[in-house]
Amino acid sequence: MNSALKNGIIGGIMGFVISFLINYFAVPSPATVMTNALGNGISGLMSGFMGGFIGILVHIKAEDL
Repeated sequence: MNSALKNGIIGGIMGFVISFLINYFAVPSPATVMTNALGNGISGLMSGFMGGFIGILVHIKAEDL
């Protein structure tokens, strides 16, 4: 359980960082509600993927030790 919590927190932090960077640098300022929703969807997709991917990598690395 501790391993799952640690990996989830690490993955969540990395997902936050990726989402922040995408929203700040890649997605332009929204002019409409639809573009705002699209930008949030894109950053959510990328941050969710990266958070899960990094969480799995940390778990695999911890098992190899």
